[in-house]
Amino acid sequence: MKKLVALAVLTLFLAACSEAPPPPAAPKLVRTLKVGAGDTATDGAQRSYSGEVRARIETTLGFRVAGKIVERRAELGQAVKAGQVLARLDPTDAGLQLTQAEAQRALAAADVARYRDLKAKNYISASALDARETAFKAAAAQAALAKNQAAYTTLLADRNGVIGQVLAEPGQVVSVGQAVFRLAPDGEREIAIALPENEVTSFKLGQAAEVSFWAAGGVTGKPLVGRVREISPVADPVTRTYAARVSLKDADPLLPLGMSATVRFPSGAPGTKRLTVPLTAIFQKGNQPAVWKVGADGTVTLQPVSVAAYTDGGAVVTGGLAGGEQIVAAGVNLLTAGEKVRVAAQATSK
Repeated sequence: MKKLVALAVLTLFLAACSEAPPPPAAPKLVRTLKVGAGDTATDGAQRSYSGEVRARIETTLGFRVAGKIVERRAELGQAVKAGQVLARLDPTDAGLQLTQAEAQRALAAADVARYRDLKAKNYISASALDARETAFKAAAAQAALAKNQAAYTTLLADRNGVIGQVLAEPGQVVSVGQAVFRLAPDGEREIAIALPENEVTSFKLGQAAEVSFWAAGGVTGKPLVGRVREISPVADPVTRTYAARVSLKDADPLLPLGMSATVRFPSGAPGTKRLTVPLTAIFQKGNQPAVWKVGADGTVTLQPVSVAAYTDGGAVVTGGLAGGEQIVAAGVNLLTAGEKVRVAAQATSK
């Protein structure tokens, strides 16, 4: 009996030893892309900023005399011509001053006429006549000044342009020189943009740009060439951005003000080959960014790269990739060097 039990145990032991080992784990499934396939390897990796069309020079218009506004003829956005009436002040006081000055001039003119007759008869001295002549000139100048002051109660456009801002209304009392309108004269146009504080140091005056318009069909069929004309040295206290102006070459001087525009700047030095890969493809090893390259046998290796900028469209790579490599597009933190993977799908880098 004992022999039979031992034989059964031995049979079970041998059966257990003869079982096949479990199959090895399948390689991880990864999504990959081919770097720089087709025409996506471009030297034109760009940074884009939204802006609007502004006049090269904007003029603030105000009255040259103080008074109460009784009429405003110009509206916001209205195109005006040189010499057109924009607003008027109450002319009562200016009219009274003009009447007084004219009366003083007429009296001085009559006096000087009498003194000339008296001098011709040698009844007065030459110095007495000179005094009257001087008084007459002063009265005439005062009358001319009063006439000018009366004319200044009417505010005229000094050039053709568009009213960009209305700063005063009828019934308001304004001081001398107080802004009433902001006029954008017809002529040179440029684009106003805002640069983030972490990028402003990478721009310089005269830097080339490409400007396109959302409403291109009605204005221009192709992008315009521009250059950075001005960068504010002080950040906006609210947005913490730096205002910049981009001048336009061959732009229509009547380009509508306020039109939205996109300003693009090349990233990096001219002639530098740049490739854009998804942000999910970047593996950060300490301070060194890298990507996982997939070999012909499915083995992954870590390839350090140089990243010029991180944008909404991906990471702009300027070194480490020549184009044509197959890299892992997602799940890079789950891989190890030398590991074999299975390719699930393949996309194309930008």
